[in-house]
Parts: sequence; structure tokens; C-alpha cells
Amino acid sequence: MTQKIVIAGSGFAGFWAAVSAMRAINIAGKHDEIEVLMVSPTPTVTIRPRLYEAVLENMNPDISAQLAAVGVRHLAGTVERIDAAAKTLTVALATGGSLELVYDRLVWATGSRLSVPAVPGFAEYGFNVDTLESAQRLDAHIKALAAKPSTPARNTAVVVGAGLTGLESAAEMPQRLRDALGKDENVRVVIVDSAPEVGAGMGAEPGAVIRQALAECGVEARAGLRVSAIDAEGVMLSNGERIAANTVILAAGVRAHPLTEQIPGERDGSGRVIGDAFLRAPAAAGIFVTGDTVKAATDDLGNHNLMTCQHAMSLGRVAGHNAAAELAGLPTHPYSQPKYVTCLDLGPWGALYTEGWDRQVRFTRQEGKKIKQEINTQWIYPPAADREALFAVANPDFVIVP
Repeated sequence: MTQKIVIAGSGFAGFWAAVSAMRAINIAGKHDEIEVLMVSPTPTVTIRPRLYEAVLENMNPDISAQLAAVGVRHLAGTVERIDAAAKTLTVALATGGSLELVYDRLVWATGSRLSVPAVPGFAEYGFNVDTLESAQRLDAHIKALAAKPSTPARNTAVVVGAGLTGLESAAEMPQRLRDALGKDENVRVVIVDSAPEVGAGMGAEPGAVIRQALAECGVEARAGLRVSAIDAEGVMLSNGERIAANTVILAAGVRAHPLTEQIPGERDGSGRVIGDAFLRAPAAAGIFVTGDTVKAATDDLGNHNLMTCQHAMSLGRVAGHNAAAELAGLPTHPYSQPKYVTCLDLGPWGALYTEGWDRQVRFTRQEGKKIKQEINTQWIYPPAADREALFAVANPDFVIVP
């Protein structure tokens, strides 16, 4: 009887888990005994790290050809329930109705969702760049502002949260507003963060570079503050200051997909399952957790993966390989990713590239921007639909950042 590996999700981790699983099955010569089925609403990879950009082109590439090239089947649907004890999934089909799937191994790669603070007005009036649809909604809103009378509120955008997404969104925003409203308009962009200094979470040296870049881009910083309320005309800060703004962008972090709660086991503060060295969910037989749904050690020094595509791609390769290896009788592969870099796009100023968990600054301005553009247009995109080329990059030992 054919054994089944189900990959839930088609993001960076899900895509590479599927290809890596097929690679292992190919090595073992078990094509007729093990099948790989990917479940996601559409056979696409959303290039989520780029959704802060002004031009939303090629942000959701179709992976049908790549899946077909390696022999992965795709089922258009959304997992609605996990029964870890029975090893079944309930899937809501894109065509309507539902289906129960039985799995021998499940690779849970459903990613993360925007974390929305319990602040009045956020859900109704806030924008975000968490999904392609929400980024398109923000883009349409910015372009529609031109039809409104010029007021301080129309000309102002507030970005809530100064993590990577918030910083990248804020640095782009003055130019985006000028492009939409006119180059001579007096636009204003404010970034609000609860940390004592904007960029503090990146470390002292990168933080200073970030603050300089934001200032040169024309972004004001409000540090050590929270947003206490938001409405259609602006935000109220925790110090009582009101900022008139028709555009408020929420970038206050992400949490693991809510269904991750149905996988038994210990979790971290972001809702991720604490995985073992092979990315198994220790309390759920047959389930591997990967991408933004797992917390795993990247090295022996106490570092753990972050919720980024840099880690998701490697986590996916390892989880997919191990799910197939267990069924095919191959050695499993521990997850290890000691090299860590960040590359932060800071709009017209350029980009900041750091290396190591202590984030040593290596490149800035246009030197950094060149690397960022290479990452954003080449490194993170699925390769062409060539079976051997895909298998070569799906090796669980493959190093993304040399």
C-alpha cells in the first residue's frame, strides 16, 4: 500500500519540504511506495519578504511546473483540522466541500499570521503587508489618497512596529506618498515602537545605522511608546499624543498559524512548536514542524531560528527530507544553520547587511542595496522546473548563505 506524506502549506518551507521529500524518495528508489501531496489554497509561493515594496509584481509565482517536474501532487484546499492521534486532516477544498486525508507523515508548513494587538480600531482601520491581498489593499488605498483634499491626515502615514517589516515599510513610505500625492506635497511618515530606541532590537551598531537611514529618508521616530487607539483619521499614542493620519500600517510581529495549536506539545510565546533536532513534533508521532511553525536550535551556541524565509527554506529542506527518510529507510538529518545574516532594505538610503547573531555591520547604502536586490530577485525565488536542478538545491545540507 502506498504511504503518504502530506505537506501542509506552499510557502518557502512547504515548497522546499516537498522537493526535498521527493529527492529522498528518488535516492531510495521508492517512487511506487511513497507519494507526496501538498495541500494549499493555490500552487503558489507568496514572496512575503517583498510585500513592503511599492511595485507588487511577481510576488506570487506559480510552482505547478516545479511540483510536476519532481512528482509532487497538489490539492487545492485549506487544512481546517488536525487529528494527531488518528493521523488525519480535514481539508476544505477550493472547489467546495471537504475531504478527510490520512497521512503517514505530515510536514506542517502553514507559516505565520500577523499578530494584531488588542487595540481599539486596529482591525477596522489598520493596513498591513502580511499577505499579497493586504499589500494590494494598502497600495490601492495610497493611490486613492490623491483624490482626497490635501490635509495633514491625508499626507501622513504611521507605521506601528519597528521590526524588519516595519522598518522596511517606513523607509519606503515617504517616496511612495510623494509618488501618489505629488513630489511637492509635505508628506509625513512616523514609525512607532515600544523599544527605547527604534532599531534597538538589531543591536547598538546596526541600530545607529538604521536611525540615520530613517532620518535621511524623512521618517520620524516615536520610541518607547505604544499606539493606544486608531480611527479613520489617526492614532493616539500611549503618551497622549495624537497623530492625524489616514494611513496606519501594522507591523507588530507575527504568530504561528492558529491551527498549530492542534499539534500536541510544548510551544513558545509565538505559538511555535518546540521541535527536536530533526524537526519532529516530539509529542505527535509522524508530524514534522517547519518554517514559522517550529522553534529549533540553529547551532550549539543557544541560537534558534527566527520567523524569516532565510530559516524557513533550510527548515523546509530538512523536515521534508526527514519525513521521507523515515518511510524510505534513509538516515535522518539534524537541522543546523549556524550562518546567520540580515539584509534590511532602507528605501532610497540603500540597505544594511549584517553577519552573525551579534549583527556585525558588513555593507551599507548602495553596497547593501545591491545584495538586497539579489536576494529579493534571485535567492528566494523557486528555481526553474528542472528536476535535477531542483533536487540539487533541495539537499538538506544546501547552504543558502555561503
